[in-house]
Amino acid sequence: MKKDQTGKIGAQTPMVESDASTRARVARSILQHGPSTASELAQRLHLTPAAVRRHLSVLIGVGHLSSRQQRVYGTRGRGRPAMVFELTDAGRAEFPHAYDALAIDALTFLREAIGEQGVERFAEDFVAAVEKRFHEVRGEYDNPVDALVKALNDAGYVASVHPVATGKQLCQHHCPVALVAAEFPELCEAETRVFAQLLDSHVQRLATIAHGDGVCTTHVPRPVKPSDHPNRKAAS
Repeated sequence: MKKDQTGKIGAQTPMVESDASTRARVARSILQHGPSTASELAQRLHLTPAAVRRHLSVLIGVGHLSSRQQRVYGTRGRGRPAMVFELTDAGRAEFPHAYDALAIDALTFLREAIGEQGVERFAEDFVAAVEKRFHEVRGEYDNPVDALVKALNDAGYVASVHPVATGKQLCQHHCPVALVAAEFPELCEAETRVFAQLLDSHVQRLATIAHGDGVCTTHVPRPVKPSDHPNRKAAS
């Protein structure tokens, strides 16, 4: 078989690319679902535990993952606790960050040249892309929250939605502009306003990656039905 200029056999290249793609899936799964064990990753990605551990070993070796023992609550069974794997800062940096330094410099200049209203206008225009995508896909979903999740995923936010007792929690496991938003919270504020407008709901931002949290979390309360109103209950 013919070797390339690096001395590697050409036929091996597809396997290297396949391994890199699988490792990217492993990292993305941890990004989306949080710290995970090898067995959890194997189940989610439909891989064997042995294959997952091989990719985890490579990701740890390059500094993209760290590992720790899984915390056990209650009575602990026999054997050592499973190992949990989580992304390091270097691992998170592998996902797109939208030219953070340039964006921060540009927004700083905009604030100094025009004032705070200039930054606010920019923030509104920035989240308009998600709003536009939401309207494009809205007809495909029965629930507007699901349409918003789709729009956010298409924009690279790795979003998901989870039911809670008081409504739903919209989670964004990645923020392409987290470092910029840490300097300019107007981006998060504009995003929250757009969420409220699109969902026709008084949403509440509970956590943001820009403020050091692991996930951007927005609470979407369930609609208040007439029977839930205290005055109506009292009258009945």
